[in-house]
Amino acid sequence: MAKYKIQIDDTVIVTTGKHKGATGRVIDVQNEAGTVLIEKVNLVKRQMKPQGGRMGGTIEKEAAIHISNVSLYNVEESRKVKAAWGVVDGKKVRVDRKTGAAISNA
Repeated sequence: MAKYKIQIDDTVIVTTGKHKGATGRVIDVQNEAGTVLIEKVNLVKRQMKPQGGRMGGTIEKEAAIHISNVSLYNVEESRKVKAAWGVVDGKKVRVDRKTGAAISNA
């Protein structure tokens, strides 16, 4: 299982494909498949049967995008971020290659 630099709650930008340029928050990282789910990006319609208390009908949900087609995004600076692993205060964390600052999930 690979260790990716993109994690849940990161803000990412889609770099290739139909949704190029779209930004959003990562909902789920699927390590085995190497894909991510991004909030409000790559929406597909699915027909669902009623089950339990849930209503049936047509719903829209996010479809997976391959992790190689997205990049970390810095909202404050409006730019893509290249991440690396580094040690800050004795802990292994993700750091921005350009500035050397630690990348947080918030």
